[in-house]
Amino acid sequence: MDALLLQNISKSFNHFKAVDDLTVTVPAGSVYGFLGPNGAGKTTTIRMIMNIIRPDSGSVSIFGDSSVENMRSRISYMPEERGLYRKMTVRSVLAYFGSLKNLSSNELNQRIPYWLEQVNLADCAKKKVEELSRGMHQKLQFAVAAINEPELLILDEPFSGLDPVNQEILKNIILRMRENGATILFSTHVMHEAEKLCDYILLINKGRTVIDGKLRQIKDRYRTGAVSAELACDVGFIEALPIVSSVKQQDNRFDIMLKDNADPQKLLAELVGKVEVTAFEVKAPSLHEIFIKLVGQQDE
Repeated sequence: MDALLLQNISKSFNHFKAVDDLTVTVPAGSVYGFLGPNGAGKTTTIRMIMNIIRPDSGSVSIFGDSSVENMRSRISYMPEERGLYRKMTVRSVLAYFGSLKNLSSNELNQRIPYWLEQVNLADCAKKKVEELSRGMHQKLQFAVAAINEPELLILDEPFSGLDPVNQEILKNIILRMRENGATILFSTHVMHEAEKLCDYILLINKGRTVIDGKLRQIKDRYRTGAVSAELACDVGFIEALPIVSSVKQQDNRFDIMLKDNADPQKLLAELVGKVEVTAFEVKAPSLHEIFIKLVGQQDE
């Protein structure tokens, strides 16, 4: 069963269409990246999933149930606009929100220290929220969302404002949760974060789907014929090969662009036995490059 199914959902605010006939399937047990530029409709869609606002048309189903209320114990949500009680201590915040998620006292006594350790806030348990840095506050918000160990965790821009060390902490937690069977959907406009984490992605722009599917298949679809190789030869030899379009050389590193539909394996076959090949890599386009290309085409 899929963790989440959105069918033809749309939402307008006055005359502005924020989400336009969007259909999304999120497989259970996956990390699903919900990508797009600022203002693309990501947060509006997440709020419809969580029943904070209702779609004008279409339907939302979570684990096969159309009622979010029935799924409250199985899902959790970390909003983009962080909001915790500033005068409460870190531990009491986790206890309060954990109790709202129906965790017993015994469960809270086990999970609060566990999650404080996970987000590297164990030394801050007695501090008030207002004493925390922005990054600490954000990690606490993540722990609040994850403390009930939901089957579906929805994160809106979870890495925004975090330094690289704390980004790595959250990424490792997300991957461990997936290994334990959870489904994680997160929105971001930072492509390199999605590229490291996601099994599936959906790219939206102006409220509509641009591309969706398995990340690996999408990257294969947009391969550009670029090859990077370390070779012991001169640039003229490479430029003369019939399947090569262009070459850039720096020392013994060659960035080679093949002609349309040329097979990189044919290039390798041309090289082996004629020159010394110490490295050969078929370069897949980055998610950032795909994003710029597709969103740029739409904007034009």
